[in-house]
Parts: sequence; C-alpha cells; structure tokens
Amino acid sequence: MTASLLTDSLRKRAALAGRLLAWYDRNRRDLPWRAGPGESVDPYRVWLSEIMLQQTTVATVTSYFADFTNRWPTVEALASAELDAVLHAWQGLGYYARARNLHACAKRVTTQFGGRFPASEAELATLPGVGPYTAAAIAAIAFGQAATPVDGNIARVMARLCAIEIPLPAARSEAGRLAARLTPKERPGDFAQAMMDLGATVCTPRRPACALCPWIDACNARSLGRAEEFPRRPAKRARPLRHGVIFWTERTDGSVLVQRRPESGLLGGMAEFPSTDWREEPWTDAEARRAAPVAIRWRRLPGTIEHGFTHFRLELTVWSGRIDSHPAAILGNARWCEAGALSGLALPTLMRKVARHAMEHSGETGT
Repeated sequence: MTASLLTDSLRKRAALAGRLLAWYDRNRRDLPWRAGPGESVDPYRVWLSEIMLQQTTVATVTSYFADFTNRWPTVEALASAELDAVLHAWQGLGYYARARNLHACAKRVTTQFGGRFPASEAELATLPGVGPYTAAAIAAIAFGQAATPVDGNIARVMARLCAIEIPLPAARSEAGRLAARLTPKERPGDFAQAMMDLGATVCTPRRPACALCPWIDACNARSLGRAEEFPRRPAKRARPLRHGVIFWTERTDGSVLVQRRPESGLLGGMAEFPSTDWREEPWTDAEARRAAPVAIRWRRLPGTIEHGFTHFRLELTVWSGRIDSHPAAILGNARWCEAGALSGLALPTLMRKVARHAMEHSGETGT
C-alpha cells in the first residue's frame, strides 16, 4: 500500500481525501476550540488548544481550555498575565515547560507580530513552544495552509492505511510523508482534523472499528488482518528509579517554607518545598540532614511518595521540622506561606502530593 500511495494518480488520492472529508462532515467532534461549519477560525484558540493537547487527552484539556479562555480571551490578555498566574492555572496539566513557553509565545506574538499569529508554517515554527507538528496544525487549521500535521492519531491512521513496518518514532516521518500526498489543496485544515477524529473515534489504538471507517477498502493493515499491530512500537525501556528527600519546614504560626524552582528544567518556575537532589542512590539520614535548608530537629515521616515522570520514576521521603524564628539569612529565595494558602501557589501535582502526605502524617511519630 505504501508504494501504491506513492504512485497512485492524483485522482485516486483525491478520492480518498474526499471520502474522509465527507465522513468528517457527518461525524466531526464538537470541541470547544474548533470552529463550526461557516464560523471563522480563531488562531489563538487553535494555538492554545494544540499546546494544551500535547501529551494530554481531550477530556482533560476541555476544562482547562475553558478556564484559560475565560480568564485570557485573547493572546494580548495572556501576554499581559503574570507567569505565576499562568503556571497556577496550568497546574494539573503537567509538562510545565509548555506553560512557560505558552506565556513566552503570547508575549512574542504580541510584541513582534502585533497580536496576530503568523500564517506560515515556517514563521510559526520560530515561536516558543511551537514545534513542527504544532506549526503545521496551526497553519492548516487556522490559516488553510497546505500543511500536514502528524500527531499520534494521524500517525496511527497512516501506519495502518499503508502498513508502515518502520517502528515508532521513525514511523512518524514516513506517515507524514505519505499523509502529505493525501492532503488536499482545498480544506487542508478540515482534512487534518478529520484524520485526528478518525484516529480518536474509529481507528483507535485497540479494537479499531474498521466497519465504520471510510477507508476500509483501502487499508492495507486491515486487509492483512493486522490492524492492531500498527503502528509498530520498539520494546519499552524500563524507567530508572530516583530518590529524594523533601523537607516540610513549618513555623510556629503554621506557615510552611516554599521556594521556586529554576525557570529551566523539570517543573521549571513552579513552587516546591525544599528538597535534596533526585538521584539513583537512596539518601542516608546523615546525608539528608546535611542537605536540609535549616539546622533544626528533623523527623522522617512514615511512608513514601511515588511519582512518575516521562523518563524516570521518583520515590520521596518527607522530613518534617518546626522552627521558632524567621531565619531570613538562611532562606535564600524561599519564603513562608500559610498552609491554607498553598492552593493559591503554582504547585505541581508532585508537590501537592507532598503537602497532603505531610499534613496527614504530621502528628505521627517518624524515625
């Protein structure tokens, strides 16, 4: 099928595209960021949704998208927001570099492009946080450019349609090359969204509903009886386990010591409780005491906190300590926050786990 798609006439490829667009017109998903038939497309909403949807499901993104567009209805409004406010609104979506890039991109569009997103795929790709896929998606959906985005859904559809034997992630480039041959000059944005919808609702990872597919008779993977084998995937690598110690530092008035992580790197710019580095070897008690933010009496709380990141797993122990004074010279960039006000900080999911664990076990005896 791959070779056939490469050599098929323009008429045959146009027929495939036409069948998919006809299916889309009948079955398109009603999504809050998607313009309806006859409505003008807002590039800001397309961009915002595409950034949010990276590594995140539609069901999760929907409420966040509504909150963001209610608070910041335009790119100029988002650009003028404080980064801490954006990070706080983003918490729970994960991959926080996206939020920092979102804010930086809004500022760039406002200052460099007068609040109007550039229409070309090449210019879009120069914006913070906008990679090749996102640039192609915005160019096609928002501006009707003949661009071909390849997300997970589109890669799966094309891998099955053409029975691409190359395993991921290399299969994505082959899928993009073949999808570009199918992308029509008319309605390229609808075509891209049609393939996304086809992958999300029909050509699903498990048990694809082939009988409902407009490309049922053209799909090579189905003809081979191997639809669920595509896209081919490499063997999974075990994620290493790292260890760390979190210091839940309380003052006699109930305030807790918090600090801000560096802007770059994992969870950049988010609030956290002081901690050791995260490393492969577990921390000894003596090492943990030397790494503590303040030289006070510490006790290790019962239990551990487990959290998964993309490339590693993390196991944390929590140490609790109380201080009677305000050691300003020792705090560095940290500050005190009332425990009841922690929900107002840009705390990532991991640190919210820490806070719950510390509050639950603060009255128990540790070692």
